[in-house]
Amino acid sequence: MASSDDPQLLQKKLYFLLEQLQNMARDLPPKYQMRLPYELLSSLANCLLNDTVFEIVKGLLEIQHVTEQHLYHQRLQFIHKKKMEEQEILKKYEHDTEKKIEELQKFMIKQKEELKAFNMNLVLQLDVKVADQQQILEQAGVPGFYITKNPLEIKVQMHLLDFLLRLSKMQITI
Repeated sequence: MASSDDPQLLQKKLYFLLEQLQNMARDLPPKYQMRLPYELLSSLANCLLNDTVFEIVKGLLEIQHVTEQHLYHQRLQFIHKKKMEEQEILKKYEHDTEKKIEELQKFMIKQKEELKAFNMNLVLQLDVKVADQQQILEQAGVPGFYITKNPLEIKVQMHLLDFLLRLSKMQITI
């Protein structure tokens, strides 16, 4: 039985990983394909010979899901709080229709601005998470990952993460 550091097995695993990465890259639109040259895919396949990268990616995915759930619940709580404030206005001015309409209009304008600010804050928190993920993967030496705010480069990194997740679920046949 050959061991996991058998050079022939490692070579076969490398070829398998590279072939899978090339197939996945081929399925992308051309504007992303051109940002995934053979050298990058080859370096990535080489990096994946050690399962550590897969474990890092799975951990980052779990953290991302928890963060998204937390932010989603924060938003629900915010909206619920605003609904309660609206109910208070309705109750407070239930016998004064003119004043009720006036207060509701002011409330709606203020609520719209507050919700916009709240949503912007959520987006900023997600941006920080993206930068954290980029930094962790860069520090782990995963090719193609570095801190960037360029939307196209982030999309390429998202595709690479997708590739890594798909590969982590594959049975490597060599």
